[in-house]
This record gives sequence, structure tokens and C-alpha cells, in this order.
Amino acid sequence: MKEESDVLALAESGEATALGGMKGLRNLAGRRKVDICGVMVDRVRLEELLDCAMIRVKRRNPGYIVTPNADHVCLYHHDEAFRRAYLEASFVVPDGVPLLWSGRLLGTPLIQRLNGTDLVHAICKRAAAEGRSIFLLGAAEGVPAQAAAKLKSLYPGLLVAGMHSPPMGFEKSAEEKAAILERLRAAAPDICFTAVGSPKQEIWMWQHCQESGVPLMIGVGASLDFIAGNKRRAPHVFQKAGLEWLWRLCTEPRRLWRRYLVDDMFFFVLLARQLASLYAVRHRSPRTAVERNLGVSAERATFRSS
Repeated sequence: MKEESDVLALAESGEATALGGMKGLRNLAGRRKVDICGVMVDRVRLEELLDCAMIRVKRRNPGYIVTPNADHVCLYHHDEAFRRAYLEASFVVPDGVPLLWSGRLLGTPLIQRLNGTDLVHAICKRAAAEGRSIFLLGAAEGVPAQAAAKLKSLYPGLLVAGMHSPPMGFEKSAEEKAAILERLRAAAPDICFTAVGSPKQEIWMWQHCQESGVPLMIGVGASLDFIAGNKRRAPHVFQKAGLEWLWRLCTEPRRLWRRYLVDDMFFFVLLARQLASLYAVRHRSPRTAVERNLGVSAERATFRSS
């Protein structure tokens, strides 16, 4: 398959040395995906994801990463453009703790949570070490500059190629979208953190990743606000308990009450259906049930040939 041949070719080349060697890249080639309520989520460790991201940057091969939570799973079933964005993503890595719980309930556990804010820090640390540049797209005016200053203080040598806060409704304006693409092409960053909220950021990356020429984009939601200090992220105990949503609901009730208390309840309906279906299959053949929910990553390639 294309994904495995691409990665194994790298493993046999000189590029493998700086990226964990033959063994690490063979692990990437054979990575598996888990079906969580219809969304195929990668079982991948942080270091493997970072290695793959840097390979993409080195090859200047545009692609993007999405980070699903329960809300994204619901959107996946209700929004066709959002679903297409997910299906064509280079990596789909679990952000929400409920996805990890679901994986365990389904008998196909995910490896670890890869939260958007944590990914920004991890990628920036690697980018600083390898001389790669970033672009911050999204959040309110002034927030990207604050976030950039914080990241540069944490990771000396980090190159910030540019930043931009698009106006509300930018996704409906052909002129504004063209202006953003012009900024990205002029800045020529290696990595673009897209923080305009879901589903806009995922659809934006899907529609414009290739023409932007940016090797790696990642949707990071409110991460720039958290890094800049304009919003306080949930305490670690809330994060570990899977209650980060409750913290955000308490801090932004007017904006988030409907999402968390109404819209996202559909996630549990989807999970109940999948569990019932899996139970029925297991009753007939335990091995078939596991194979049905856990597959080799043949559906979406790590290195998409576009």
C-alpha cells in the first residue's frame, strides 16, 4: 500500500537516522486505527507523530492533523464538509478523554491523549530544535503575538514566520480567504497552527492546505488563548479525570452550554449503538469483532500523494 511503501522507503534512506531509525518508521508504516463511533482514530504515540510531522515538513508535502473530541464525532455525522475534512486528514489523533474511554469499552484502546495545546508545545519544541518555522492563524487580534512571545520564551530558537487574526465570517469571504493564502505563501512557514474553531478550522485546512503550500497544518482550537494566558486551561486534575469540558462550561456557560449539554449527547447515542453492534458480533465470533473495530492504516495515508 502507498502509506507503507512511502514510510519504509524513508526508513531505508538517510532521513531515517534523525527520526528514530528503521524500527520507529516501520512502526509508523504499520500503525493501526480504531473505529470510535464511525471516526477512524490513529493509535499513535506522541514521538511517532512528531517524527512523521517532521518528515512531512522536510519533504514539503502538504497535509494536516485533526484532533477529535466528542463534539467532533457528532459534527462528523452531521456536517458533510467536516466529514470530508476528517477523511482526508493525514492524522486523526485523540484529543477528548471520552474517546479514550470509548476505545477501552470497545476493546480496542487508544495509546494516549494528544491534546491540541500539548501538541502545540511539543511541535514547537521540535521545530525550535530543527530550525523549523511556525505561523499562528486565528484567535482575536493581539492573541497570536502574545502566544508567539510565550512560545519563543519557552523554546529558544523557535522561528515565527508570521501570524494573522482573520475577522469573523472570513470563511464566507473569497477576498479574505485569498488574503490569508497570500500571507501564508509569502511567509512560507513549515507549520501552521490553525485556531479558528471547529468546524471552520478543519474545513479550512481541508480546502486550502494544498494551495497554501504549508507542509503541516494542525487545528488547535482555543490553544493560542490558553498559551497567551487569556483563558485559563482546566487544572490537571480536571484534565486527567476527563472533565476539561466541565471546566470550560463553567468558565464560558453562555457560549458552550448547548454544545456540551445538548449537541454532544449524540456521542453517547452513537457509542451505545456501536457497543450493541459489537456485542452482537462478539456473540457470534470474538475474533471477528476485534478485527472489525481495529484495522491497519490502509484507509488514510500518512504521506498523502494528493
